[in-house]
Amino acid sequence: MSKSNEKSPSSPANAPCPNEDNESYPSSDEALSLPTFVAGSGTLDRLVETARDYAKHAASENTLKAYTKDWAHFSRWCRMKGIDPLPPSPEMIGLYLADLAAPTGKAPALSVSTIDRRLSGLSWNYTQRGFNLDRKNRHIATVLAGIKRKHARPPVQKEAILAEDILDMIETLGFGLRDLRDRAILLIGYAGGLRRSEIVSLDVGKDDTPDSGGWIEILEDGALLTLNAKTGWREVEIGRGSSSQTCPVHALEQWLHFAKIDFGPVFVRATRDGKNALKTRLSDKHVARLIKQTVLDAGLRSELPEKERLALFSGHSLRAGLASSAEVDERYVQKQLGHASAEMTRRYQRRRDRFRVNLTKAAGL
Repeated sequence: MSKSNEKSPSSPANAPCPNEDNESYPSSDEALSLPTFVAGSGTLDRLVETARDYAKHAASENTLKAYTKDWAHFSRWCRMKGIDPLPPSPEMIGLYLADLAAPTGKAPALSVSTIDRRLSGLSWNYTQRGFNLDRKNRHIATVLAGIKRKHARPPVQKEAILAEDILDMIETLGFGLRDLRDRAILLIGYAGGLRRSEIVSLDVGKDDTPDSGGWIEILEDGALLTLNAKTGWREVEIGRGSSSQTCPVHALEQWLHFAKIDFGPVFVRATRDGKNALKTRLSDKHVARLIKQTVLDAGLRSELPEKERLALFSGHSLRAGLASSAEVDERYVQKQLGHASAEMTRRYQRRRDRFRVNLTKAAGL
């Protein structure tokens, strides 16, 4: 076991880590500890461990992984420049941002959104180490503002999977256990406008497991999903479809029945022979791979080279597909996707009547 994992719960929060010159730094849970003036005890140490466990759930797993990589990259950059990343230096961070936007070496320039995310990652990491990074400091704020002004571009949006596309995609699946599961994933994800992390975090019933992100209740008229999403708790209603072949609720029922799942994660792995369901929850990466594979198998956008076709689609293509295909009042789509504003929902609508409301005529011209 490494020294960083053997630290006492009562060690100081900002004590130097033994591997401070390396790329790995203490995680958020390791940074939580008792004040130096408080003596440790069995009860207090258990509370520290409890607090650390809660801290692990302060952000999503993918966000924490991204922040860890951000810190590792910044640490390497500092080491190459002969400086220490601790404590935070606004001047050096400003130079770091400039190097990301206009690198002096062979590394490609990063997009504005990635640079902004890198800065958020640094801010989070400094907070875990007991430091405060002032993003409004002129050495940081003015450099970032200049980068945005000079390099900002409209966001690159993934292609929406439309109704005819999703039908072609599920047609490529057979009727084995894995196929039943994957068909349910695609249809539930599409009809619910779900993120890929939301799909795989679902459980059967309210008695959720520790890594649950919500649960499914199957009712007479459809399925009710209660989700603990990135924007908070929300309910998603998925009605039954017009035919059993395309109904997301029927597909879900078929999967749960043949996989013999009545508790725990909804979408799990299957045995190598494909005959039995395991208890291991699927990773959200499976959803991304499934979408790309069925896009290829269905021949979507076949006029493009395979690499370009794959780059067009991601997990968000399901959400964009629902927003673009559902011909209902916009507010219903907004509620289904869990957006705080109609403007965010419109970003997902790849095809819509942009001039339905004509302010020119309304103004008398």
